[in-house]
Amino acid sequence: MTVDTSSADDSTVGAGAELLSIEAAVVAAEAVLAHRFGSAITLVDAEDLEGSGPATVVRARVASSPFALPRTLVIKHYPERPMPGETDSFAREAASYQLFTALSPEERVCPELLAHDRDHRVLVIDDLGRTDTLEDKLNGSDGRAAETALLSWARSLGRMHFSTANREADFNALLRRLSAGAKGEEQPRQPDQIVELVAACEQVPPLLRDVLNVPTSEAAHEALGRALDQARSPSYRAFSPVDLWPDNNLVTSAGVRFLDFERGRIRSALVDAAHLRVPFASGPKPLALPSGMSEAMIAAWRAEVVALWPGLADEDTLSSYLLDNQLLLVSMATARLLPRLPGSGEFSASGPASALVTWWRDLTEYAGREGEDGVADHADTVTRALAARFGRGLALPLYPAFR
Repeated sequence: MTVDTSSADDSTVGAGAELLSIEAAVVAAEAVLAHRFGSAITLVDAEDLEGSGPATVVRARVASSPFALPRTLVIKHYPERPMPGETDSFAREAASYQLFTALSPEERVCPELLAHDRDHRVLVIDDLGRTDTLEDKLNGSDGRAAETALLSWARSLGRMHFSTANREADFNALLRRLSAGAKGEEQPRQPDQIVELVAACEQVPPLLRDVLNVPTSEAAHEALGRALDQARSPSYRAFSPVDLWPDNNLVTSAGVRFLDFERGRIRSALVDAAHLRVPFASGPKPLALPSGMSEAMIAAWRAEVVALWPGLADEDTLSSYLLDNQLLLVSMATARLLPRLPGSGEFSASGPASALVTWWRDLTEYAGREGEDGVADHADTVTRALAARFGRGLALPLYPAFR
């Protein structure tokens, strides 16, 4: 095993720890590959891919193997075990990749899982190569390429939903098996998403009242209740990566491919579809899309799922579902972001205050189109209160590719 140290500074503690993490990931990968294929496989030229989550993510070259493996592999190593009550990111990611690897290559919208091990807490997956992410396209200078990538992303999301809609029992069985601790340790509890959604939504009315002096209207309460009922419903359920961020997707010749499933789960696909109206709302640096882009993405997504869920062919039905879930996403973002904002100061055009103003303003527009005047009035009141507190004229700028 050879580790690439060209970018490491051995004089710092951080660099030394990084090298040890990379080495540990490669050693774990070699062990599980040897167990999987029954013969030693040597990995060299390890390169840190700087994953944003709890895993050490490494690309390594296969130096020697008696088997027809890809030339390079990607390793995701989770050395830390979750604390009691915490989500086990390794278990969710491994269960997700197993679910997709069982599908045909045409249905798979992610790399193939080549090997994994619960005790070593490592996954080895196919390397899709050094290609742009969706974030690269959005931050580039080619608007047409960014538009094409977004539509491909929406289609891939729809294919993901279509191919996993009837596999909830399979996923849950995989997750239970992988969540059991190594060597018989107690299985950690996996938090229930409905509890998380309800908790977030319950925070919003008192938050809006206390911070912005805005009461939550009965219409908004009812719409949130409908969205939560949909989240509990057995209808429209499919796999979701949850973290729908542009840097979690590779733009390949075969379409956009999803990479990170650390919070993957089966949930209402309508929550994911609402992200097409509130793009990348849970990501660290969301920006805006040009007029009409969300509608085009929704059409691309619907084309992939309408054979499975024919009720969504009805424009009014789909729009109603999307509006409720759009309110759900905006409320969740408000619960997450509003408490972190200071009471005064200069606020960036691309910061969280601008994001909240933009998302509530967009919600006002969509609700008005749907004739949901109560929701529109509430969203408009929140928008005005946010602008009054944090600065009039705040709005997310477009992604660079569309400027």
